[in-house]
Amino acid sequence: MTTAASMQAAVLENHGAPFRLASIARPVPQAGQVLVRILASGVNPLDLKIRSGAAEHARHPLPAILGIDMAGVVAALGAGVTGFRPGDEVYGMTGGVGGVQGSLAEYAAVDASLLALKPAHFSMREAASLPLVFITAWEGLVDRARVGAGQTVLVQGGAGGVGSMAIQIARACGATVFATDAAARAAISRQLGAAPIDHERMPVEDYVAAHTAGRGFDVVYDTAGGASLDASFKAVSRFGHVVSSLGWGSHALAPLSFRAASYSGVFTLLPLLTGEGKPHHGEILREATRLAEAGMIKPLLDARQFALGAVDDAYALIEQRQAQGKVVISIGN
Repeated sequence: MTTAASMQAAVLENHGAPFRLASIARPVPQAGQVLVRILASGVNPLDLKIRSGAAEHARHPLPAILGIDMAGVVAALGAGVTGFRPGDEVYGMTGGVGGVQGSLAEYAAVDASLLALKPAHFSMREAASLPLVFITAWEGLVDRARVGAGQTVLVQGGAGGVGSMAIQIARACGATVFATDAAARAAISRQLGAAPIDHERMPVEDYVAAHTAGRGFDVVYDTAGGASLDASFKAVSRFGHVVSSLGWGSHALAPLSFRAASYSGVFTLLPLLTGEGKPHHGEILREATRLAEAGMIKPLLDARQFALGAVDDAYALIEQRQAQGKVVISIGN
C-alpha cells in the first residue's frame, strides 16, 4: 500500500527488460505544472521501441517510467496555473520521452499547457487512447496540409492508430476520404467512413485511376513510410500535398516534383523533446474534445484490461500483433 508521499509505478531499469512495479516518491507540481492522478495510460508502438532501446529519436534515460499518453484527474496545481482546478478530468501527451516521467504511474506532475479537459462522455480509457495519434493526424492534415471541404484525402494505413484518426479528422473537415490497407482490415476504414483500397492487390496507378480518374488525391497522409511513402508521391494530385508521420527510407522525389506537389513531415514528439510548441498540443486536444463531443471522433480500443502490474502482458499483445485497437493500461480507481 502506498503512503501519502509515495506512489506505485512501473519502472524500466534496462532496455528490453521486464517492468518492475515499485513504490517511489510522488512528484510535487512545480510552477506551471499540474499534478494528475493517472487513471489510464495509452500504449503506442513507440513505447515498445523506447522499451527496447530502438527509438533513436525518442531517447529516455534509464531507469525510467514510460507511457506517453494519459488520462486522469487533477489532484493539485503548481504556482501560476489558472486553466484547471482540482477534480478536473484531463488528458494529454505528457511524458515518457526525453527524461520526462511518463504515465505508467499513479501520479505525474505535467506541464499544464499539454493538457485539455477530456471529452465528457469518454471513459478514461477512451481518452487515454487519443493524444499521440490525434495530435499526429491533426498536425499533418490541418496544420501542414490545410485540408478542407471538397478535397479528396488518401490515408495510407487507415486501420492503424494515426490512420484511423486521420480518416475521422479529414471527414470532419468535409473531405472525401479513401484509405489503403490489407483486405482483412478494410472493414475498419469503411466503418470510419473511408472508401477502402486493397493496396496489396491494386497498384497505386490503378487505384488513382479508379478513384480519381487519374487526377490524384488532393492530400495524401502516409503513416507507414518506405514503399508507402513512395506510393504517396505517385498518388498525389498536381499541386497537392503529401504528409508523412514516418518518413523512413530513401526516396525518389521526382514523382512529387513532376506534380508540383508539396511534402511535409510530422514529428509529434518535438514539444516534449525541445520544449517548443507545448501550448499548441493543448490546443489540438481541445479540438479533439470538441469533435468527440460532437460525435465526430470515435476511438478504437482493444477490450482487454491490463493493470499497472501487467504492462509486460500489454506490450506482448502488441508485439504479437494480436491487439484489436488501442491497448490501454488501467491505473488506480
